[in-house]
Parts: sequence; C-alpha cells; structure tokens
Amino acid sequence: MFDFVRKHTKVLQFILLLLIFPSFVLFGVEGYSRFTEGGNAKVAVVDGQGITQAEWDVALRDQSERMRRQAPNVDPKLLDSPEAKREALDALVRDKVMQIAAGKQHLVVSDERLQRLFQADPQFAFMRLPDGSLNKGMLAAQGMSSASFEQRLRQDLTLRQVLQGVSGTAFASAANSAAAFDVLLQQREVQVQRFNVKDYLSRITPTDAELDAYYKDPANAAQFQSQETASIEYLVLDIEALKKDVSVSEDKLREYFKTNESRYTVAEERRASHILIKAEPSASADDKAKAKAKAEALLAEVRKTPATFADIARKNSQDPGSAAQGGDLDFFGRGGMTKAFEDAAYAMKPGEISNVIETEFGYHIIMLTAVRGGDKKAFDSVRAEIEEEVRKQLAQTRYAESADQFSNLVYEQSDSLKPAADKLKLTVQTATVQRKPQPAATGVLASPKLLDAVFGVEALRNKRNTEALETAPNQMVSARVVKHDPARLLPFAEVKSLVHDRLLKKMAVAQAKKDGEARLEALKKGADTAGLEPAQIVSRVQARDLTRTMVEDIMRADASKLPAWLGVDGGDAGYVVVRLIKTLPRDPAVIDAKRADQQYAQAWSTAEAAAYYAALKTRFKVELKPAALAASASTP
Repeated sequence: MFDFVRKHTKVLQFILLLLIFPSFVLFGVEGYSRFTEGGNAKVAVVDGQGITQAEWDVALRDQSERMRRQAPNVDPKLLDSPEAKREALDALVRDKVMQIAAGKQHLVVSDERLQRLFQADPQFAFMRLPDGSLNKGMLAAQGMSSASFEQRLRQDLTLRQVLQGVSGTAFASAANSAAAFDVLLQQREVQVQRFNVKDYLSRITPTDAELDAYYKDPANAAQFQSQETASIEYLVLDIEALKKDVSVSEDKLREYFKTNESRYTVAEERRASHILIKAEPSASADDKAKAKAKAEALLAEVRKTPATFADIARKNSQDPGSAAQGGDLDFFGRGGMTKAFEDAAYAMKPGEISNVIETEFGYHIIMLTAVRGGDKKAFDSVRAEIEEEVRKQLAQTRYAESADQFSNLVYEQSDSLKPAADKLKLTVQTATVQRKPQPAATGVLASPKLLDAVFGVEALRNKRNTEALETAPNQMVSARVVKHDPARLLPFAEVKSLVHDRLLKKMAVAQAKKDGEARLEALKKGADTAGLEPAQIVSRVQARDLTRTMVEDIMRADASKLPAWLGVDGGDAGYVVVRLIKTLPRDPAVIDAKRADQQYAQAWSTAEAAAYYAALKTRFKVELKPAALAASASTP
C-alpha cells in the first residue's frame, strides 16, 4: 500500500485536487474558508473593526484567572456564567472604543510624562525601588519585562485621556449637592400600626377543600414538582488525572535538579547604604562636574573615617527615601537596582566602600554592609518538589497528546465511556445532576456548559456520550446519561404539609392586608388613633425596625399636606398603616457638607463619563453579533 503511494504521488495529488476543487465551485472561496475560520468569527464590531471569538475567549480566560488569583475559593460556575461572559465582552468593546477614540483624537503619552506619572502616582509606589527606579524583579515575577510594562502603562494612560477630558472637568455646585442629599437623606417623623403576618398564622385554619384547590391550581404546580434530574457517568481528562499514571526515575529527577540548579539555590541578596548627590541626565556639564566633585569630597571623608558613613549620609545624601536611615537601602537582589549601582554592589565585599558610581540619578558612594543567600539546597530537601514538578510537566505534555484522542474516542464509541477510560487510564465517575449547577457542586459538575450538554435533546434521547467539552484550561470532560427523571407533580400525600404551609402563609398575608386597609380607611375618616405606636423618626439611613421597601414607600409619600395617612404593603412581612406627621432635614451626623460635596462631584463625574462613553459607542456604531448576545444572555 505505502509503496503504491510513494510511486503514484502525482496521481494522488491530482485526485485530491479534483476532490477539493468542487468545494470552491459550490461554496465559493469565502464559504470554503469558513470551515477553517474557527475563532476568527466576529462577535462584535466597532467602527468597522471586528472583535473575534478568539479574542473574547482569551479575555474570558484572563478574567477567570484574575478572579482565581484574587479569590482562590471562587465558585467555578461564576467564571463561566453569562454575566462573566458579558463582562469580558463589554471590557473588550470598551477598550476598542477607547483605542479608536484615542487614535482619532491623536492622543499620546510622551516619555517624559510617562516617567513623571510613574514617579508621582501613589498607585505605583509598590513598583518603585528606593532610588525611584522600576522594580524589575517584581515585574519578572509577574512574567513581564520592562518594555512590556512600559507599553501597557503607556496604553492605559493614553486610553484614560479619552474620558479624562470629560470626567476631569465635571462641575457640581454645592447648592446642587445639598439639594440632592437633602432629598436622599431627609428624615420623617411617623407613627405606625402593624398588621404582622406572623400574628395571623395561628388564627387561620385552611380547610381540606382549600388545600386541595391550592394544590390543583396550575399556577401553583411548580411549587410541588420534583426536580428534573439525570444520573450520569462522566470522564475527566486533566493534568491531575494524567499525573496519577506518571512515574519518574531517580536518574531523571537528579538530571532535572542539575539542569535547574539555579532554581534550587537561595538567591543572593546584598545590603548596602549609599550617599547620593543628584545630577539629572539633562543637567549641564558644569552642574554634573560640581555634583561629582562634591561626591568625591564626601568619598574621601568616609574613607578616612568609615564609621561616620551613616552620619555623613544623613547630613549630605539627596535620596529622600534613605537619607534619614543613614543611607540604608536594606537587602536587595539581582534586578533590584539600576545596573551600574547593582554591578558595583555585587563586586564588593562587606565593609568595603566603592568609588563614586554614576547612574541616571546622579553620583553614589556605596558601602556594602551585609550579604546573605547564595546557598545551594540539597537534592533530598527538594526531591518531592522536583518530582511533583516533573510529573506535572510530563502530564502537561501527555495532555496535549491525549486531548484529540479523548475527543475522538468519546465520539467514535459514543455508547460508552469505558473505551476512552481504558485507553487513557482514566476513571469513570458517576453523579446525579440537575439542569442548573447546585450550590454544593464543584469541579466539572459546576460547569453550565457540561449540564447544557447533558440535558440536550440528543444526550437525553439516545443516551450517548456528549462531545468532549473544555470546561477549564487543560480540562476536558464527556458525560453520558444513564437515567433521566423528568420533573413531575408530586402526590398530594407527599407534599400535604408543604401545601398547608404555603396556603396558610398566603391567607395570612391576604388577611393582614385586608385588616390593614380597613383600618387605614377608618383612620382617614377620623377613627380613634389607639393602637398607633409612639412617634419615631425614620430615614433611608435609619430604617428602625421597618423593612427597606416600607421605608422607601414612606420616603416617597406626598408630604405637601400633613399630617397624612398611607398604607404600606410589606408582602410577607405584613401591612403597616402610617401616619406621616412631619418632615425633617437630614441628620448632619450622617454625612458632613464637605464629604457630601466630594461624593456628589465624584458621582457627577462618573455619570458624565458614562454618558460620553455611551455617545462614543453610538458614534462608532458598536454592534454585538446575535451569537454573542445569545451566549452572554443572563438566564433567570
């Protein structure tokens, strides 16, 4: 067979061409290319520029990883929810709108402004070293280089300028602020009479006929149905599953240890003190010469009496971050200081004083005070760590090789998961699931994607394997329905107590409202006010023992003619008759005028920025494609 292929290569190529060419004729080049587009399908368009499905997938994955880092115990189903998908898509659209607007407005951030903002903005303080330079070690730990950080910061600041011209110039007067907060935080003096639902529960006894009618009412059927469930078998392919079958020889572990020796060596750190005489790169040659001469004079002084280094640094160093500490910079590692400074410090021995070192900040005199680290760990002390890491790497490689095999096996032998489990040495697991992830669900059982597939028509009807689904990075799962139990109305005998409680509650709510409304009408006609509680002051801040909805109804009531009567329906909490006596100004203890003005101005600024962004979206004709809207639609 293979000899035939080798001898007739040109013939086979011609046959393949005949097979492929009609596809172009029938579907057109564009139609044919759709088979290979995959993630290139557009999910949104901004000013004619598309956002692809692949970009959306990456944004959602990055968003999920951020959430996992910030909250390791976050519910997995939240990461793949319609709300999370829409949030990721909205962020992509916003960035695209800002990029286009910045380009059309020719907004840029110069090198000088970038440096000035980095040095002055408090939010970047943790990224700055004592000498004001960028902490490259911290960047490296985040997988970033100086260039990529600069590019990201420049882009962020550029996009910020688009809205800053609006939000940064918003004006909110003190009079407007006072008016807004006076309405929001106004207080009202009231008397109330309560008709609590709980007080009616012991007074009402539903009849058997009423219970039967309530149970049979189609409007109540959903309350007494069993949950639809599916008993499933499922198979998970991920790094953890593959690691179980990975073994590593002792020689392989020692080889890994030797190859990565630097990782198992405690990083050497050095502690130094310095005296800085500032000289900006843009300074004149004469100014630089004067600064260097001063540094040379101080160098001669500290070399003459090294014990006075700290005192001389306190009096003469122009580094505000370390001068007060006698020039002490504490311990730092490689990449922690600007290169010329670091090279000098790492070439010295403890107690030595350097020559004058020039950097972009000026002229330094360095005294090395201590050295720590640099020790190599023993193999036995890190063996377990190495084995775990090597097994994980091998499992990662095996995952890449096994993913296609897993997909093919569950599809080609769709009546059972066992062939895929046997081939890949995985374990078939079982579970009972519902259409929505349950509160206690974890792992793949919390994946809406898997549950949607399990309760799909094909999976329920034919009891065949679902397609291989990617439910998380480096994780695939397939499931098969073993038994399906549709939702059904439970027999009356099983739910009689529940029917009784639901009907009793409904009847108590209705009776409380009826009595409350009758009492309200009587009071409006001049009935005795006995039964009203003593007057109290309520507000949106001080709800007292009223529910939030009750307070809102009281605060919205017409107070043009006082006293006034109103009824407040609190639903399950009952009914309240209210006598509105008078209105009072806001309590100054809740918020002072200055802070109120600041909050109002911030809110006004945010509102104007949001309105401007909405206008930009309209101007640039933002369009979300139907598929994206469907995928990110919240489900009740």
